[in-house]
Amino acid sequence: MSNSPSSSAQAARERIARRLRDLRADAGVTGSELAERCGWTHPKTSRLENARTPPTPDDIRRWCAACGADDQAADIIAESRDAESQYSEWRRKARGGLKRLQDSYVEFYRSTELFRIYSPTLVPGLLQTEGYARAVLSANARLLGIPDDSDAAAAARVERSKVIHEPGHRFVILIEEGVLRYQLGDADAVAAQLGYLLTVGALPSVSLGIIPDSTRERGLWPQELFHVYDDALVSVELLSARVRVTQPSEIALYLKAFEQLRGMAVYGGDARALIVKAIEALR
Repeated sequence: MSNSPSSSAQAARERIARRLRDLRADAGVTGSELAERCGWTHPKTSRLENARTPPTPDDIRRWCAACGADDQAADIIAESRDAESQYSEWRRKARGGLKRLQDSYVEFYRSTELFRIYSPTLVPGLLQTEGYARAVLSANARLLGIPDDSDAAAAARVERSKVIHEPGHRFVILIEEGVLRYQLGDADAVAAQLGYLLTVGALPSVSLGIIPDSTRERGLWPQELFHVYDDALVSVELLSARVRVTQPSEIALYLKAFEQLRGMAVYGGDARALIVKAIEALR
């Protein structure tokens, strides 16, 4: 996809910057005057107005005070916090532990009716077994340099995934065939994971599609791992962060890409044959 997955987050930051710039212009205050009133340098004013630096709550309060608009500070602070939540570094999100991070999604998952998930790299979390999840989460902890509570986090991830068995939810999940061969964890963990895919893929609420390596003339190349929740939110998983895409035009682009990828996948008996082939390759 040509658009950066972080563009929604950047667009939200630019809305905050534009609002601050308009406040200054409406008050008839120059950039230099505002900097002097706020007690910082003129270049900082420029960085804030051009969305190169996100404002802190204190920055916003000083800015509003300098423009005689103290009554707008609380609203702009709330909007800024929402903008920054669109781009969340994994290291920051996992600061309270990987288990806590897993638990934080439970209520959101229960409120979502339709899950669309595409993964070119690993079995999606909602379909992971405990052993496979433990290997993935432990590797994440090492990469991010955070405490490794992967045992508890893996159990929490499996508990969270029970939403698949609850009524009122549908799951359309696509993976690339290569996901079946990646050795995340030891052979026993991978075998158990692949066996579980055979089981969970047969659930009435789950549509599991696998895009074969042998697909000819792909209409779309492999994309970043992303989740679409109903039609309201796309969550894109990058190496360093999670990006929340909320702009309708960008959500529509991800849905279009998902449908193209879905058209390349195989299902049912053909999908099971690919999984069985991967299991046999472990022997």
